[in-house]
Amino acid sequence: MAFHLIFCFFAPILFIFIFPYLRNLNRRQPPLPPGTLGWPYIGETFQLYSRNPNVFFASKQQRYGSIFKTHVLGCPCVMMSSPEAAKFVLLTKSHLFKPTFPASKERMLGKQAIFFSRGRYHAKLRKLVLRAFMPDAIKSFVPNIESVAEHSLRSLEGRLVTTFHEMKTYTFDVALLSIFGQDRVLYSEDLKRWYYVLEKGYNSMPVNLAGTLFNKSMKARKEIARILAKIISARRQMKADCHDLLESLMSDEQGLTDEQITDNIIGVIFAARDTTASVLTWIIKYLGENPSILEAVTEEQEAIGRGKEEQKLSWEDTKKMPMTSRVIQETLRVASILSFTFREAVEDVEYEGYVIPKGWKVLPLFRNIHHSPEIFPHPEKFDPSRFQVAPRPNTFMPFGSGTHSCPGNELAKLEIMVLVHHLTTKYRWQMEGSNSGIQYGPFALPQNGLPIRLFRK
Repeated sequence: MAFHLIFCFFAPILFIFIFPYLRNLNRRQPPLPPGTLGWPYIGETFQLYSRNPNVFFASKQQRYGSIFKTHVLGCPCVMMSSPEAAKFVLLTKSHLFKPTFPASKERMLGKQAIFFSRGRYHAKLRKLVLRAFMPDAIKSFVPNIESVAEHSLRSLEGRLVTTFHEMKTYTFDVALLSIFGQDRVLYSEDLKRWYYVLEKGYNSMPVNLAGTLFNKSMKARKEIARILAKIISARRQMKADCHDLLESLMSDEQGLTDEQITDNIIGVIFAARDTTASVLTWIIKYLGENPSILEAVTEEQEAIGRGKEEQKLSWEDTKKMPMTSRVIQETLRVASILSFTFREAVEDVEYEGYVIPKGWKVLPLFRNIHHSPEIFPHPEKFDPSRFQVAPRPNTFMPFGSGTHSCPGNELAKLEIMVLVHHLTTKYRWQMEGSNSGIQYGPFALPQNGLPIRLFRK
């Protein structure tokens, strides 16, 4: 009888505590997004990186909808192709997704680079990088960037050159200028040589066996780290008042280790070089194919030089280029150099009735958004006039979005404008061979890197 009374008293209390658990047991776990994972480990990496990414994304979207699963570069992934999804991942629920890259890139760039950091450490790094790359800081770069641009173009006169290769040289030199300032000449050729080896393995499978691309790239990274250690040591001994990224990262009050500084310098070179070189290559192609747009840009650039005693650009001049700015924006949209960005779910996340498992990569597809006919009518047409009106929020994200958006976008736009100014006012060019094809891996580029001949006007 006593046991019966005790049970009757405690049963309701026990039920209150265990009911939520019983309810969760009965609740059905949301399914994974639809899609295929491809071959074991390899997944669908080759399908994505060996052909037009538009074809890969469009075929998946047509079959599965705006959210689907796949497997690339050794990682299970969920790809999302709507502005709402991009906002969900990068802005409103960004705390549920940490920035990441495939394992090969993380190890090559360095795990302490700004791309992979979160919380207070990321906030500190972003502050240091922005301090070196905000408009107030890069104003003083204009004369030096202009000198690099003029030298680069002079070296191409009269020769058959591969545009992308030459633009990579230009953007690498600007990257070194922004990182090391006047000290950029120290070991610059050695840095370039080893970085060219490193970059070949960025999208390789992370198999560290002798002879593989990944193995060669990791050896190159060690050489780059050794060179950077010498530069950092020399800067400490100089005790000079410099205004560049290295000085910002070495600030005593920030307390970064040499390893952290090295990871972030390699990361900045990676972010600053190939992407900007790709944009410049596409700009030269689009201007060459659209004479009326080229004429409008040339007139705008020539007007800047009229009435000036010295034909040198100033920071203020770069703010008088609205047509050129629209050409840059439209190039970023059409070419969509960065087709997507990588995030990783830090816990199981539900979205649109599906579960994104903890540890899976999440890829907002910028290219799909930029090429959506509902957002940008006739998306394949190169039409800078569409940017006379600002695009809707979360529909144009060439530099990413949120707290992890590219902190160097102002520098990238500046170096593009400076080179376009001298290219259009002093030179004409003709494209050689077939220019209709596009090559991929990892960035979309005109066929063969756009061979051209450059002539003085």
